[in-house]
Amino acid sequence: MKAHSFLFLLCTLPLAAKEEALDLDPARTAITFTLGDVLHTVHGSFKLKRGALQFDPDTGKATGEIVVDVASGNSGGGARDRRMHKEILETSRYPEAVFTPDHITGQFSPQGESQLEAHGIFQIHGTSHEVTLHFVVQVIGDELTATTHFVIPYVQWGMKNPSNFLLRVSDKIELSIETSGHLKSQALTTALNAHR
Repeated sequence: MKAHSFLFLLCTLPLAAKEEALDLDPARTAITFTLGDVLHTVHGSFKLKRGALQFDPDTGKATGEIVVDVASGNSGGGARDRRMHKEILETSRYPEAVFTPDHITGQFSPQGESQLEAHGIFQIHGTSHEVTLHFVVQVIGDELTATTHFVIPYVQWGMKNPSNFLLRVSDKIELSIETSGHLKSQALTTALNAHR
């Protein structure tokens, strides 16, 4: 890179380095669920298949996707899990759930904690639903951690309620996500690559 080009790049960075990119690490992501019934609460987990987001802190525009491996769902009960996958989630037909953000509101802090609202579409069991998720975000260096908790009205969204005359369970499931990933300035990376 020539010296004058590098100096020009440095001068434009405050304007260019706006868009942030985040790659989520499935190995450092915990997705847990709880489903209440009259006798006890069922706890379980899913795995993250992949996740990558891009967003502009100034405009709030966001793209990317968070993909949950629904087929990995596990509550520790063999017969219960087989029924969950076959009759409720139908994972042979719908093996993934995908959240696709389109807009993020809230003041994003490049270091420290932020409270953000991510609006987008959540696809599960063959249907799409408009949702807004509240995230608590913590940034240290280029590492980002984020947590969110939300309720899925699975019966309202077209899935079967497993209740019968012996068992009464909630028609909603609570889902929590704790994830970590690598944060980088997409505009800076693009600019550096363009000037090499």
